[in-house]
Amino acid sequence: MSSKDLTRAVHGRPTHVTDIDPITPPIYTAATYRFASTSDLRSYLAGERETYHYTRYGNPTVHAAEQHLAAVEDAPDCLLVSSGMCALSTTFLSLLRAGQHVILTSDSYRPTSELLTNLLHRFGVESTRVPVDDLDALQAAIRPETKVIFTELTTNPHNRVVDLERLVAIKKEARARLVIDATLASPYNIQPLKHGADVVVHSVTKYLGGHNDLVAGAILCRQGMADALREQRALIGGIVGPDAAYRIIRGLKTFPLRMERHNQSGLQIAQWLEAHPKVERIYYPMLPSHPDHALAKKWLRGGSGLMSFLLKGDLDACANVIDQFQLISHSASLGGVESLVQQPAIFSHGDMTAEQRKALGIEDNLVRLSVGLEDVEDLIEDLERGLNTL
Repeated sequence: MSSKDLTRAVHGRPTHVTDIDPITPPIYTAATYRFASTSDLRSYLAGERETYHYTRYGNPTVHAAEQHLAAVEDAPDCLLVSSGMCALSTTFLSLLRAGQHVILTSDSYRPTSELLTNLLHRFGVESTRVPVDDLDALQAAIRPETKVIFTELTTNPHNRVVDLERLVAIKKEARARLVIDATLASPYNIQPLKHGADVVVHSVTKYLGGHNDLVAGAILCRQGMADALREQRALIGGIVGPDAAYRIIRGLKTFPLRMERHNQSGLQIAQWLEAHPKVERIYYPMLPSHPDHALAKKWLRGGSGLMSFLLKGDLDACANVIDQFQLISHSASLGGVESLVQQPAIFSHGDMTAEQRKALGIEDNLVRLSVGLEDVEDLIEDLERGLNTL
């Protein structure tokens, strides 16, 4: 092999095609981008032209996905990051400083609680956890140093719904930022920025991606907040890759159609479970039996496909029910086309004692079901197969 062979292998025959307009944005896998001259670079650094220089700061495919999701959420701006937890970490690290205070509501995703109450505590950020259904307690927890109020809408795993109107009034009075994780509801069912939230985060892995084949997170924010968040993202380095961004765009194209089906199937399954003699209680916000049903009807278009329910059995009996399912997969996550199920007392909270779990509302007989896009009758048959063992 000659030196010329090496050069040809690296550079090939350079082509720059600019007169095409593909329906689907291509996947730009480049890590870095060339500038024609120092003058060209200076023009970019001065903000006089838009381009890309290094994918940690921006990528054409990622940018296309961000703009697509911003349109779906009807939000001023969107940042994609490597996971839902990275979206939360980036947001909180951007908004909070040592000596400041954050309030979070109960019944939230366990890693989120650990991030706020344990990890950020090590860096001087204090936190107060209040019941999601007690906004009087939340208001009483406000301090002069309170800078962020955080809640999920809906919550994981009991599908609680906060009174968003009052929560926004509280945050305005406190001059704090309201951050909402709306992963479980999705932008199809609620768009919190329109109602006064400052930042909305999503695990794009769930309903927005929709196919259980990517991991990503999104931060959507009010006008004027994106620059600081982008700076924080660049420092943390939690970027999403162009391959995942491509799959996000693909998922978003069918997102409303999928969510309409998730809402319909979720409600049908929830109604069937509520009437089943082996089910003790079900948590689905569009059922009149749910404690926040009135709020859900006010704020949500639908209840999505996620629900939790208590079975009339102990830890092992409920585990045996899950083991009988043939169509519904025993798995983490939610929001994909496939139906997934888990028993939180074993799956997500298995390292806790029974007393610790119960304090969080994680009963031994609690089952979490994410209804996918399969035929509802097929899912009911699969659920009946398991419930018949009780």
